[in-house]
Amino acid sequence: MGDAEYLGRFLWYELMTTDPDGAQEFYSKVVGWGLQRWDSPTTKYVMWKRGETPIGGLMELPEEVRKHGAPPNWLAYIGTPDIDKTFEQAVTLGAEAHVRPTDIPTVGRFAVVSDPQGATFALYTPATEPPEETGPPQVGDFSWHELATTDHAAAFGFYHALFGWEKAGEHDMGPMGLYLMFGRKGHTLGGMFNTPADTPFPPHWLLYARVDDIRRATDTITAAGGKVAHGPIEVPGEDWIVQGFDPQGAFFALHQRKA
Repeated sequence: MGDAEYLGRFLWYELMTTDPDGAQEFYSKVVGWGLQRWDSPTTKYVMWKRGETPIGGLMELPEEVRKHGAPPNWLAYIGTPDIDKTFEQAVTLGAEAHVRPTDIPTVGRFAVVSDPQGATFALYTPATEPPEETGPPQVGDFSWHELATTDHAAAFGFYHALFGWEKAGEHDMGPMGLYLMFGRKGHTLGGMFNTPADTPFPPHWLLYARVDDIRRATDTITAAGGKVAHGPIEVPGEDWIVQGFDPQGAFFALHQRKA
């Protein structure tokens, strides 16, 4: 696989939270993820696993981040074979830098930025090439990536210039406006839309984990101490989604694909 093959791929998903033990218990029940510790000399870290495959991680929300008012949150890591070049390009395109390119020994390099509208994401160059994509996301994978923003047309222009993402279609949501779907290399990755002016949330990425039974998972959210915010509802394509908050307050979503 050539270096550029993973430019613009979502490669990792990280939850920073105020109660790592509570979050582990919650998502293991709701999504069915396994767990594996990966501690470094300075950080306690747990990996989420789909079967034997690590798909993301979990760590305590750093104190300095809490002081700035950041709540527990999920962060998506998007791949680039040259993080320094992509980081500088992002800033040139109007992104705000939060963490400059930084080494994680034996793992790779990462950086954290916000797009010009304010949604935060991470850039990631792994130390070894990621495995090739093999078909649609499986149960336990993150299967949809949704950007709620103030100007989805401008946001798409930013991500297209940075990662080469392509338009994969549009859906008219009536009073809510257009929902723009995006992808890469023929694979649809997610969607973007404009939030209403009175929405209480700033621009953000919402990450959808795939489950096999949306109604059972929805019941588990509540039973495990979380809160259902929206759904479950059927969306175009006969898929189902639900959005909610985990017990620590992190916003997340679940997705059941059409059988």
